[in-house]
Amino acid sequence: MNAFARALLALALAAIAVPARATTIQRVVSPGGIEAWLVRETAVPLIAVDFAFVGGSVQDPPGKGGTANLVASLLDQGAGNLDSQAFADALDRKAIEMNFYADRDHLGGALRTLTENRDEAFDMLRLALTAPRFDAADVELNRAQILSMLRRRSTSPVDIANRRWWQTAFAGQPYGRPVSGTRETLPDITIDDLKSYWHRVLARQNLKIAVVGDIDAETLKPLLDRVFGALPAKPDLVPVANVVPRGLGRRIDISLDVPQAVVDFGGPGIARKDPDFMAAYVINHILGGGSSDSRLYQEVREKRGLAYSVSNSLIWLDHSALFLGGTASRADRAGETLDVIEKQIHRFAEQGPTAAELAEAKNYVTSSFALNLDTSTKIASLLVQLQLDDLGIDYFQQRTASIDAVTLDDAKRVAKRLFDNGMLVTVVGKPEGVASAAVASGPAVSSQRRAPLTGPPIGPANSELR
Repeated sequence: MNAFARALLALALAAIAVPARATTIQRVVSPGGIEAWLVRETAVPLIAVDFAFVGGSVQDPPGKGGTANLVASLLDQGAGNLDSQAFADALDRKAIEMNFYADRDHLGGALRTLTENRDEAFDMLRLALTAPRFDAADVELNRAQILSMLRRRSTSPVDIANRRWWQTAFAGQPYGRPVSGTRETLPDITIDDLKSYWHRVLARQNLKIAVVGDIDAETLKPLLDRVFGALPAKPDLVPVANVVPRGLGRRIDISLDVPQAVVDFGGPGIARKDPDFMAAYVINHILGGGSSDSRLYQEVREKRGLAYSVSNSLIWLDHSALFLGGTASRADRAGETLDVIEKQIHRFAEQGPTAAELAEAKNYVTSSFALNLDTSTKIASLLVQLQLDDLGIDYFQQRTASIDAVTLDDAKRVAKRLFDNGMLVTVVGKPEGVASAAVASGPAVSSQRRAPLTGPPIGPANSELR
């Protein structure tokens, strides 16, 4: 990359900031009917584009887990008449950043470019989305890299605990499959599988787009058609059933010779569009939402010194919802740590928060939201997530009122609804005082319409919780 262009792009990415109070979202529709949400900001000559297609790893063919992830890794590895090296060189010369990702429900990506290189950047994105090459050499190189990563993860207690939690909670369901696939499924994925997935999933009907930066609506409209207009109109997606986590009441102990015991715990959550979601979001912060003031942090770390950290998050997916938490402790204190966590969750479900806790949490989740609006990159990611969640273009204006509306009675009722269903626990290491248990897992399919991710969040999913 040209050194000056690289430095300028880095400066632009770091400098562009749109104050939350000044964030105005425009709904832009191209002549071809492609919609995007636009936040115009002319202070820095940078354009950020984020997008996502509904699909993700739940659309992997049977027995070929990791297909979506492999497709995402290859979209910028050569397209049209440019092989992977020529494609990378073309991006490099113009200081264009492009990346793609897959999670359980989506395949998406991001483009970052200086305004002066806008046309070239959008043309490169068009090539990547509409004419990927999937050359055999690049497929094998990316397959080998993913297999190497999976071998490393196979000995990581954090990854083992997380993977086993999802496999148990969603046994026999698409959400139970690792997004990256496994060492058994990856070798069976063919180039035809990759092309089939690309053709089935990347379509205009299941596409959400956000653009932030130095571009106006009239300039953007023809560019949307230029980049996305040649994609198929409709996807060919396999139906996915709504599900709830199984295995509640189980403690699964996985032996691994490591000095610490890693614990994952969780259970059913509350859907993003459920009327109780915002109350659930607030009370989750009180219980274990990552703050040093949370009940779990205070009880586990501050009072007893059992672990360095402990937290839990709400996760919402297209066909399920859950809360999922984790910690790590000395092996000889793992049982005590888990007992404290379960006791605090049970107590919280029975009693709910205090009035003071609720007031403090409401203030925190209201004010901290601005951290998601301080750069073009964060705004673009959040705007895509809001579209995927079907929350409306006026969400920024409605959010504070919905938090303020949460009463203490609401908080106590939702605490019981959210945390009184039992938990599935996975523990990896040589823990003491942790007995494995097996109980009936309950129903697998929920009648609710809607209720992402193992490891760190990838892409836009659930970005409000970051």
